[in-house]
Amino acid sequence: MRAAARRLGKRLGRRGTALVLLGTGKVCFGLGYILTDAPDPRGLELLTRVADIRCWASLWVVCGAVTFGSAWLRIGRDRWGFIAALVPPFVWGAAFLWGAASGDFPRGLAIFGWYATSHLGMILWAASVPEYEMPHPAPPEERP
Repeated sequence: MRAAARRLGKRLGRRGTALVLLGTGKVCFGLGYILTDAPDPRGLELLTRVADIRCWASLWVVCGAVTFGSAWLRIGRDRWGFIAALVPPFVWGAAFLWGAASGDFPRGLAIFGWYATSHLGMILWAASVPEYEMPHPAPPEERP
């Protein structure tokens, strides 16, 4: 079992592991809204004017699936996974910010801050992590 986990970790690498975790979380979050009998869309009125909350939750599921699937691509081809990971929290965060700015949902500012830092910020950071780090070159006085 450990050998299989090591092979999987080696296959995915750092960026792939981040994409698997992000994608799985997004799919679960979206399914939570889709499978609930009466989901609570408070603060998301900007979105629910256009479509039902389950439609917007399906954005999480689709983008999560793209993110998860991108984890298995070769290094350098995973950018669409990170872009897909950014879309749902950006859209929902903007809706919460709008709700706070319009005065309809004052708590929206805190939720926007949460999306901006724990979702968008972490995704942007994970996208910038190199797959492999090269050791720093030795200073000139230490080179042979």
